[in-house]
Amino acid sequence: MRRFLFVFSVLVSTAFHAQAKPDLIPYPQSVTMQEGKFVIPETLILNDQLPKEETEYFKKRIGSQVKFQTSRSTAKVNVMHMLVPSPKMPIHPEEDREKYTLYISPKRIFITSYTKQGYFLALQTLIQLFEEYKESREIPAMEINDQPKFAWRGMHLDVCRHFFNVEEVKQYIDYLAMYKLNTFHWHLTDDQAWRIEIKKYPKLTEIGSKRKESMIGAYVDNTFDGKPYGPYFYTQEQIKEVVNYAQQRHITIVPEIEMPGHALAALSAYPELACTKGPFEAATKWGVFDDVFCPKEETFTFLENVLDEVISLFPSQYIHIGGDECPKTRWKECAYCQELIKKNNLKDEHGLQSYFIQRIEKYINKKGRKIIGWDEILEGGLAPNAAVMSWTGVNGGIEAAKSGHFAVMTPGSYCYFDHYQGDPQSEPNAFGGFTPLDKVYSYNPVPEELNAEQAKYILGVQANLWTEYIPDFKQVQYMIFPRIMALSEVAWGTADSKNYKDFENRIVHQFATLDKMKISYAKSIYNISAKVIPGNNGIAYELSTSQNPAGIKYTVDGTDPTSQSQTYQQPIPVLKSTTIKSAYFENNQLKSAISSQTFTVSKTTGKTITLEQQPSENYSFGGAFTLVDGIVGNSRQLGKTWLGFQGKDVVAVIDLGQKTNFREVYFNTLENKGSWIHMAKSAQVFISDDNKNFTMIKEIGKDEIQNAQGKIRLNVGTQNSKYIKIKIENAGIIPAGNPGADSQAWLFVDEIGAL
Repeated sequence: MRRFLFVFSVLVSTAFHAQAKPDLIPYPQSVTMQEGKFVIPETLILNDQLPKEETEYFKKRIGSQVKFQTSRSTAKVNVMHMLVPSPKMPIHPEEDREKYTLYISPKRIFITSYTKQGYFLALQTLIQLFEEYKESREIPAMEINDQPKFAWRGMHLDVCRHFFNVEEVKQYIDYLAMYKLNTFHWHLTDDQAWRIEIKKYPKLTEIGSKRKESMIGAYVDNTFDGKPYGPYFYTQEQIKEVVNYAQQRHITIVPEIEMPGHALAALSAYPELACTKGPFEAATKWGVFDDVFCPKEETFTFLENVLDEVISLFPSQYIHIGGDECPKTRWKECAYCQELIKKNNLKDEHGLQSYFIQRIEKYINKKGRKIIGWDEILEGGLAPNAAVMSWTGVNGGIEAAKSGHFAVMTPGSYCYFDHYQGDPQSEPNAFGGFTPLDKVYSYNPVPEELNAEQAKYILGVQANLWTEYIPDFKQVQYMIFPRIMALSEVAWGTADSKNYKDFENRIVHQFATLDKMKISYAKSIYNISAKVIPGNNGIAYELSTSQNPAGIKYTVDGTDPTSQSQTYQQPIPVLKSTTIKSAYFENNQLKSAISSQTFTVSKTTGKTITLEQQPSENYSFGGAFTLVDGIVGNSRQLGKTWLGFQGKDVVAVIDLGQKTNFREVYFNTLENKGSWIHMAKSAQVFISDDNKNFTMIKEIGKDEIQNAQGKIRLNVGTQNSKYIKIKIENAGIIPAGNPGADSQAWLFVDEIGAL
């Protein structure tokens, strides 16, 4: 190969000039601009020895720009490829499977790779170059040396909450291929539906692939559409078709069959697999449910038979077995389960979950495959050869890697694409959370806590798309684009937050391709980004845009801005309760959504606040300052304005700066038991002048909080102090009879104010 590179270097000039680098995503590991340009001809002549399937894909993608001919003469062809090493040479290192080099000279395009997979990845780069320079038809000469950092570069799709047909799933796979992702995690079973045909158990799809109705709107509304949904499922022939389609694009499909929890759809078809007699039905609500697979022999026989058929359909090394959010309520009440715990000297129900997972792992290992599961499979001890998908945060991945187990990092705070990506007030209804493009781009999949040897166990990174609030494929597109581009660059290993603005510019240039493909994508990048910052006398509202900042117009009287409204120049002081609206204009035309923010100013607004315990990562936007930023949270949108604490109390100390009079303290909390969110158990208010000695001035209990429906207004009498301390007690362990029983409850809190 080294000799070939020397020969080829004669064909291209190594002289540098100030040619702009291309707008590629993910950006390659190395791009060296050369002198000259490759002029795209009307007819592109391809070497007739190019890998067939990959080349047909290439021709289909750029077929609107050029015609094609093939030739064996190297003197005539425009595109050539060399497979290195040759079939007669020793097998290449595994880490070089996706490595490629792309040379573009004024005369020719030349690709080298170790495999057809590397060739295919080079073609993805070349397709983007053809798209970028299609107007001028002149691609700058360059040399690209490239390979990914991570072996697992994944996207997940939940087809249980809402179903997407075979053609839509194929389109989804195409999106992964466009941005060099190589793993499609297909979530096929859950409480709301069973989506894969299992010939030995036909009732799984006859009964389990439909539900009587679906939840609609915000979860707190608890409303349903009253319309039957399904039956929707994939036949085994359709599964084979999709698997073959993915293989042609060098994408591995990892199927997920949920166990032992998220099993209601299966139990609706085969109730004998539960700990109780039922009857059961596929869930119509979103959330977590107590009825799970019972770990008895007939259940394991059922699951093994199911897995036999799944393994025959999917050639992937890993089979995903779920393992998350499995309430132990039924197991605690089940005589068989309790006897099984004693018989096997298990510590408790968590040990029983580990027993369950390990039995399944042994069976899958016997079939020559491996298991991967959500990080709850760590409960009670990790199965010997299991890999962990770390979603609740990074700790599961850290624990797995430190114990010599492989992990895929997919923490909700960075990698859940069902979260809001822009201002929740101007976005379609979403699950919650706030994961904008820049946050995805900032993620480093290798935790700092790992040393170099442990870091080798981080297989890669994946983003997940749960579809409770995604009813159709246009909304799927909207939620993944453009965040999939940020994920791709993180997974490729070339993301650099210091260069985020450069990445943003490359994103905008990709939009033309998305428009051409009729992809519905989020334009949040054009919208106004806003954050509250401490001001001289309270708070200030800071606005920004990826475009020309002079295009930001705003109002402070609640009216919609126009091109003639005030131009934003510096953070806007917020000295009293008001509503600020802002938008981006270009050539006097509105280009963004109108952003609206109402502020409720109190004596705590903008003051220094400290928390004894930090919020959970998924719901931590803005940190402690979120509780004194003057923004009262919207109970229907758990995005930017709420802090969420799982299993933790909120203990906050607010420094008023000087002794201040006040008579009322207020805050809001939530209840959404289906999502494990419970009202606070109690709340206490304290005052102090030295931040050391506090006196309690008010206390309320659960009943008062419940009666107030979480909107707490506490009359504390006339007070005068420098510090206010408030303790809001978490509900603790979720009691039996509730979704998520025996798990830690979530406590959500927004603005803490004083009047």
